[in-house]
Amino acid sequence: MQSRTAASPRAIPLFVSSMLIVAGALYAAAPARAAQEPPSVAARVTAVVGGLDHPWAMAFLPDGGVLITERPGKLRLLRTPGGLSKPLSGVPKVAASGQGGLLDVALSPDFATDRYVYLSYAESDGDKSGTVVGRGRLSDDATGLQDFKVLFRQEPKLSSGLHFGSRLVFDGKGYLFISLGENNQRPTAQDLDKLQGKVVRLKVDGTVPADNPFVGKAGARPEIWSYGHRNPQGMALNPWSGELWENEHGPRGGDEINLIQPGKNYGWPLATYGINYSGQPIPEAKGETAPGTEQPLFWWAKSPAISGMAFYNADRFPAWQKSVFIGALANQNLIRLTLEGNRVVGQEWLLVDRKSRIRDVRQGPDGYVYVLTDASPGQLLRVAPAESGG
Repeated sequence: MQSRTAASPRAIPLFVSSMLIVAGALYAAAPARAAQEPPSVAARVTAVVGGLDHPWAMAFLPDGGVLITERPGKLRLLRTPGGLSKPLSGVPKVAASGQGGLLDVALSPDFATDRYVYLSYAESDGDKSGTVVGRGRLSDDATGLQDFKVLFRQEPKLSSGLHFGSRLVFDGKGYLFISLGENNQRPTAQDLDKLQGKVVRLKVDGTVPADNPFVGKAGARPEIWSYGHRNPQGMALNPWSGELWENEHGPRGGDEINLIQPGKNYGWPLATYGINYSGQPIPEAKGETAPGTEQPLFWWAKSPAISGMAFYNADRFPAWQKSVFIGALANQNLIRLTLEGNRVVGQEWLLVDRKSRIRDVRQGPDGYVYVLTDASPGQLLRVAPAESGG
């Protein structure tokens, strides 16, 4: 495989350098002739709660509770002590088919005063489905959402149950970013008149900011912030740079991490490191690079099936600072990438022995890392370095 790093020094593949800088952890830009797996590292794991039905995402409340979405369409509140609540009322009907259902959850930047909870989910028109985002107020007794209102719909609806995305990220400046899959309709990721395969940027009330890159451009949806995405499964704001990072599934190979910038084209399906599941090339692909497309910050030759993403920016575990954690569904582990600026300089795998599909990962307010396992029954796990004693 030709190295994509030849076109961009920022892109670093999951091939170990021919010179191992630090025992299986650090990678040079040039790929080795043979791939090696990164080291598997022990962690201290505590099961916080079980009995979840394919949990997809979580959000920590200021009072210590945790909202957890379950893909079949239930939103639950976990309190410790107190346990797991019954499903909250006021949650919209979801299309729980294939990869669809109730997906991400995020709190309003002003949650302390407005109590808004944002949800992304799959909505069906009876034939096809698409991603929808809305918000409702968490009731004072935290038993339901009130006055739920749809703020955004992916148009047109094209999914038969695949590639919805979607993650929700607030940037602290009054804007909401939503990642959207291309519904397994590859060419749509390049179509600016469609919302498939895009990251969109909205105001918190769902209206379109006037400075979005495609506002006022004929044939383009004004919501679009970036395009050329396949199936984004993780997205997070880098706490040190303020930049938006996104990860997405490649096809067979080519999972990647991208630094999202306004108006940029991230290549799918014109540029990819992956191939079709049949073993044949992607028909539209020009190769690993294509004119006018951006290179990933990091990519995997063999897809881990990456999922939720969280930067670690707490004081509790100094060894984990300057890291980003990413869940893996197919690999059934938790990936920790060590960073120097926007460069990935190390990789290790955690929770390998648990053989659990990791769907979401977040840094908790207590400085621990929390993950959700995609299963029924699924679990919420608390993770710490093995040597921490935590």
